[in-house]
Amino acid sequence: MKKGFSLPLWVAGAAKSALQKLIGLPFKDYELIKIPKDKNLIRIKIHSSGLINGKSHALGISFVDSGLDLDLTQNLEIWTIVSLEKNHNTSNNPLDLINIIPGYGVGIYKETSKICISDFAQKLLVENLLNIIPEGYILNLEIVFPNGKFLAERTSNKSFGIVEGLSIIGTSAETFASASPDQLKKAKDQLRQIIANEVCETIIFVIGENGLNLAKSSNIKFPIIKVGNWIGPLLVDAAIKNIKTVILFGYHGKLIKLAGGIFHTHNHLADARIEILVYLAVKEEVPLEIIQKLSQSNTVEDALLVLESFSLVMADKLWNKLSNTIEKRSTEYINRYIKTDMKVGAIIFDRNRKIRWSGNNSKDYISAFKGF
Repeated sequence: MKKGFSLPLWVAGAAKSALQKLIGLPFKDYELIKIPKDKNLIRIKIHSSGLINGKSHALGISFVDSGLDLDLTQNLEIWTIVSLEKNHNTSNNPLDLINIIPGYGVGIYKETSKICISDFAQKLLVENLLNIIPEGYILNLEIVFPNGKFLAERTSNKSFGIVEGLSIIGTSAETFASASPDQLKKAKDQLRQIIANEVCETIIFVIGENGLNLAKSSNIKFPIIKVGNWIGPLLVDAAIKNIKTVILFGYHGKLIKLAGGIFHTHNHLADARIEILVYLAVKEEVPLEIIQKLSQSNTVEDALLVLESFSLVMADKLWNKLSNTIEKRSTEYINRYIKTDMKVGAIIFDRNRKIRWSGNNSKDYISAFKGF
């Protein structure tokens, strides 16, 4: 399996190079990046760094090498612009010493205008920059992705209320191809470790980075595993390991494939999302003129908007039907390989990261996701 390093490491590398240049240290074509709670150092290649704006600022540049052919951020150009200012804050919080500024091409939350950055990425910046910041100063760190706005149009960011560019939501140092068999092995190993360390009857399988971020922010008490595209085999593995309930948690645009019997969900292998939705709409006796509009939608999000503009009640009814179908088809898939009483639930969130729909097997769980 090809393996590389995630976007936050390349941001941290460029930022560290720029800060060292700003305080008078010579340029190196690499930086050693510390990973939080890990003794290993990772060597990150730096393209360049230099002083700008009359030597009051420094610019560091790196290019992402994720090691993944189909990764949107592969070879992404990163600029980090740093400056120092006197610290008048008495806070002891290390995050208060680094002011992370979303520059051009970096995603922000539409409602708050705050940068969309994962906890891992923030901790990584603190780990690698804090000890370099001169005493009595705070660091202003502006992150720029020159091609970020263009690339963001090829993501689902807007569906989650993220605008202006790419988010920085990596949750680990290394990258793994989600379509690779080794990604399935990694998820199976994680499941085995969870079972070995605690008695658990319910496991949460989250689909994608946005699902993982939302699940963690919901303070769910159940063990969480981020799954790649090998959802079907992992469900079977959970049944073999005698898990009582698996809750599939994700964005409707990904989970909808399971309702069509597609259990390896990588887009390069199978799609059919709109076709599945149209099929369910026919079964729910949605008016023909609305079904025709659904069939012309470019994305599942667009289709949901069509339904909601026609009838909110009908939209909710169809998406609850979708949740139940996901549960039913998942159970049928598992029982092809092993007879089991394991229940599969489906909880789905919408384009605004609002948790809204669930199937019959997960109705008792959805309040936990909503924090009730």
